[in-house]
Amino acid sequence: MKPPSLAARITLLLVGTSLALLGGGGLLMDWRIDQAMESRYRENLLTQAQALTTVVEIEQAAGEPQAAAGLLGESGHAWYELRCEGLAPQRSTPPPPVAPAGWPAAAGATPRFLNLRNGSGRLGAVMFAFQEPSATRPPTRRCALLFMQDRRAFDRLLTTLDWILVLGPALALLVALVAVPLIVRRGLKPVRALVERMRDIGPHAPGQRLPASGTRELDPLVARFNDVLARMDEGLARERQFASGLAHETRTRLAELRALAEVEARYPSGRELDQILGEIGQIGAELEATVSALLLLTRLQSGLEQPQRQPLELAPWLERQLPRHRAHAASRGLALVVDGRPPAHLHTDPALLEVVLGNLLGNACAYAPDGDTVRVGLATDSLRISNAAPGLEPADLARFGQRFWRKQPPHAGHAGLGLALAHAAAEALGMDLRFELKNGRLSAVLGWGWG
Repeated sequence: MKPPSLAARITLLLVGTSLALLGGGGLLMDWRIDQAMESRYRENLLTQAQALTTVVEIEQAAGEPQAAAGLLGESGHAWYELRCEGLAPQRSTPPPPVAPAGWPAAAGATPRFLNLRNGSGRLGAVMFAFQEPSATRPPTRRCALLFMQDRRAFDRLLTTLDWILVLGPALALLVALVAVPLIVRRGLKPVRALVERMRDIGPHAPGQRLPASGTRELDPLVARFNDVLARMDEGLARERQFASGLAHETRTRLAELRALAEVEARYPSGRELDQILGEIGQIGAELEATVSALLLLTRLQSGLEQPQRQPLELAPWLERQLPRHRAHAASRGLALVVDGRPPAHLHTDPALLEVVLGNLLGNACAYAPDGDTVRVGLATDSLRISNAAPGLEPADLARFGQRFWRKQPPHAGHAGLGLALAHAAAEALGMDLRFELKNGRLSAVLGWGWG
């Protein structure tokens, strides 16, 4: 099933909103107009009835009560019936076509309005009681008046107003149904143009970006999309660099093994078998170390390697880690100095901490100039490893942690994964690892929380 278009959705929303607003507004307006017209109609009806009572009172005072019978003439659209105590009922000519049963007793001082059915039409009626002055005793008598009028002309007026209030919103909705889709499609033209420009952008064309659309609503979308493209290009560049580095490291080790085997097969060197096998074993160990480091790095970055935290006495643990690094440092004429006072206990994962510290010390001992001093400074909240780095520049610090990146020519056994592993393990432990370059010395600072 084909999904609805954005233009159709906007059209439906606009038409639905218009229908709700115009329809609701029309109904409210119709109700208010009907109430106002009905109020005016009743006021007019009451005014005529009161005028009739005034005339009756005047005629009664003049001693001519019979004159009230012909007040409305022969119009045929209004009727009345007047009943006064002690007098015969007075009616219009013709008399009222209908009358409520027992209406004189139900009439009171407050006018009461009625709508009466007369065949297919309706009559508007009002009845009320009043005191009529009399020349005899008692001085006043109670009178009840029922006055009614044909409502057909008034009802036709209300029906006409209803049609006007219905046809107006209906015509507006009809125009909206025709015009809104055209307006919406024209308004969405920049979106279609943006889609066309996006068609040629992808991994096959790195570096391309969307130009600004000039539309306030679309420009944030274009900016976000360009940010995604930039991150995608960076990710692709890292993956290409990773694939290239992995292929280079693997190919180099395999080429060394193959060259060693072919040279020994064609041109025997006369070395002892143990020496040849030792060299092969060293190359295999370096290849295994590269693969193992990649596996651990992948597990750390994907979250599969979760830290197993436990209380750790840092000073004795550090003393057990330093001997193998001291041996490596001594072979290059380096001095490995430890100073400062570590925290008594550290709540962490010893295996992952060994990955961080081992790679940081290994790099320092591998890349420090001969005869340099590698310093390990301890504090209650951090550890600092520093060494001379005359070949580094401040811009190089941003690339620390990239896989297979090396500033100097590769050393034996170093594939450019140490700092990437140290960063990933420190992040898994919740520690902060940063690098500083000052006065030609590189410092790796590892900050932690302790328990």
